[in-house]
Amino acid sequence: MARHDMVILTGMSGAGRTTAGDVLEDRGWYVVDNLPPAMVPRLMELTADDPHRQKVAVIVDVRSRDFTTELSRSLEDLGAAGWQPRIIFVDSSDEALVRRFEAVRRPHPLQGEGLLLDGIRRERRMLGDLRSNADIVIDTSDYNVHELSAKIDDLLRTDDEVRLRFAVVSFGFKYGIPLDADVVLDLRFLPNPYWIPKLRPYTGQDGPVRDFVLGQDNAGDFLEHAEAMLRTAVRGYLEEGRRYLTVAVGCTGGKHRSVATAEELTRRLMDLDEVGVQLTTFHRDLGQE
Repeated sequence: MARHDMVILTGMSGAGRTTAGDVLEDRGWYVVDNLPPAMVPRLMELTADDPHRQKVAVIVDVRSRDFTTELSRSLEDLGAAGWQPRIIFVDSSDEALVRRFEAVRRPHPLQGEGLLLDGIRRERRMLGDLRSNADIVIDTSDYNVHELSAKIDDLLRTDDEVRLRFAVVSFGFKYGIPLDADVVLDLRFLPNPYWIPKLRPYTGQDGPVRDFVLGQDNAGDFLEHAEAMLRTAVRGYLEEGRRYLTVAVGCTGGKHRSVATAEELTRRLMDLDEVGVQLTTFHRDLGQE
């Protein structure tokens, strides 16, 4: 039986499932929207030998009855049949979801007689286990269509030698913790260069700030422990067959401490490429201040 790439696309209502599906369709994927989870294994059987459908994406959501139970059973059936689908979970902050639903003047599918936020929170509780087991979590709170397209392209890029895609993301707590983070490291215990006038204009990518942040006694201890913990986590991810890991490194504004530390962590972990780990660094909030 022919093998093809398979993605199960799910997530919060209003977070961009349909948009993400459109991106995949534009990239040549065969996309099926709102398929009941129980029918997913049957779909894969029907498309297995079709040479024109070698990449299949299925969009599933809470409109389906018994959603979580059916999806869990379908994932077990897919695994027994030899399929290893990547689960992409699209998410957004509650504030972003409220704005989107209000903009289109539509109720949330789980809102019932309650408030819009009640439906969002009910869905978030329902999807909690699925989100925690997803291969990829994409936070679309601040994404436009083009940024979402680029993100999906990067995450689904084919590279047989890459066993784990490991992203180190700096951020500012004042702008919110990244929703797609698997591990969060808090650098706010270190002295803040923002309060030193000669350092304030610089960023953690500049020598004066980098030297100040990394020169703190506590910074050295923190980095040693963080590096050891992340190496242990990477070994576990590889053994479990997980393919994506996002570590978020935060300070107050995402300009100084988190940037310098994220870059230093990346430098220390670069040798992981020898075991098939692709390491990248992003500075989410750099330039906001």
